Amino acid sequence: MKDTAILGIDIGTSSCKAIAVGRDGALLASATVGYPLSIPREGWSEQNPDDWIKGAGMAIAEVTGAIGSTDVTAIGLTGQMHGLTPLDRDLGVIRPAILWNDQRTEAECQQITEAAGGLEGLLGMTGNPMLPGYTGGKIVWMRNHEPRNFERMAHALNPKDYLRLKLTGEIATEVSDASGTGLFDVANRRWSSPLLEKTGIDAALLPRCTESQEISGTVSKLGAELFGVAAETPVVGGGGDAVIQTIGSGIVSANMLQTTIGTAGIVATALDGTPPNPDGRLQLFCNVAEDLWHCMGVSLNAGGAFSWLRSVLAGTGGPDGGNVDFGALVERAEAAPPGSQGLLFLPYLWGERCPWPDPSARAAFVGLTAGHGDSHLIRALLEGVVFALADMASLMTEMGLGEVARIHTSGGGSSASLWNQIQADVFGAKVATARGAAEGAAYGAALVAGLGTGVWDTPEDVAALCTIEGRWEPDAGNAAVYREMLSIYQELYIALRPAFRRLRDRSSAI
Repeated sequence: MKDTAILGIDIGTSSCKAIAVGRDGALLASATVGYPLSIPREGWSEQNPDDWIKGAGMAIAEVTGAIGSTDVTAIGLTGQMHGLTPLDRDLGVIRPAILWNDQRTEAECQQITEAAGGLEGLLGMTGNPMLPGYTGGKIVWMRNHEPRNFERMAHALNPKDYLRLKLTGEIATEVSDASGTGLFDVANRRWSSPLLEKTGIDAALLPRCTESQEISGTVSKLGAELFGVAAETPVVGGGGDAVIQTIGSGIVSANMLQTTIGTAGIVATALDGTPPNPDGRLQLFCNVAEDLWHCMGVSLNAGGAFSWLRSVLAGTGGPDGGNVDFGALVERAEAAPPGSQGLLFLPYLWGERCPWPDPSARAAFVGLTAGHGDSHLIRALLEGVVFALADMASLMTEMGLGEVARIHTSGGGSSASLWNQIQADVFGAKVATARGAAEGAAYGAALVAGLGTGVWDTPEDVAALCTIEGRWEPDAGNAAVYREMLSIYQELYIALRPAFRRLRDRSSAI
């Protein structure tokens, strides 16, 4: 009998990743294909959906080529959340997709909130505020600013669900990605009819919604030709990347915390219910496990901030001139002491979502002196990203979700031992990486596909596959330094917020 494999496909912000996973949870093959990001105006972020499909096709071909005659028995999907892919009645793309980190919809979010009867009314309908990155604000933005395009729009899909359409011909989503539209009744796991009515958004624009483990369709004949996988292969609902990474890290209970350092930074945990979210600063979504929910904070700035600094140093003759790679920068950061000699970095390069939902927020190095060099700048950025994670985790503690005792970390940043050690020291908790952590959301997508097709029976079975591969213990001396630095960090946003607003206004006037 042939070996079998499960595909996990992740439509990320900068690339598509495809992986193949065996029945024992082992990674069989992996491929990543990049594509461009467009920033047509300050605060805007867009992509051509055709680039996702081309990238997915190339990544899938590389993976299936690597596993040879192994049968692909199921496909799981994941991807960047909150994006709006507007389609017409013929399923053609109307305009470039508006992405999760796009910040143009501040006025529309306020419009939706007012229509819902204020923040309290909105939280009562969905469990979440309407944040500038969410899909709901983008739909209203199109109605307000691109009325002709809006009139043509028949379907509003998230990025991974556009890939589902190309694979299966089905228009569908699942509960975790639907939660991130801001139009979903998270507690009851369904679209919020009252909110749609109050905002005048036609429910017909939104796809049918399944649980994440349900089979949403099978590969069509056209999909088989396009992607090189067998027709009739089951395609499972999957999950938004920020949510599905928890199960891919072995997090299926509320006594553990998961962090992700990808383009964005995420702190998350699993819940068995939906606790009050009085000010809406955290996000409460449906979990990819049908009896669980998901609490998280999402910073817009993590690995993306690191990529920014890398490009800046490369362009100015940084530590390796024009050839600055990830490892070289981390190695330089190790030359600086914990606390970066009194230097702090606020990572708000793209505004911020949590704990401060503020599109006008700006990044800043604070405490810079002539005694600082490139190693301090790099380490301060690594530390600033972790301080942002800790800032979000403190909100969970305020909600009564308990102190952090153990963290599983994932995403591209988890490949840097220094970044993991900084997490251990800042949180004062043990940090671990599980099998598949470096594969991020794609690994979770494969595991959920296996659950949906009966390869594994329960989320606990899946968690058992996520064996620990790396461990970091907090250092008491470093932790003391970071407690003081974190305290200063947490004061800076409030102190600088008036300046951020004035700078935004000045930038807009130019």
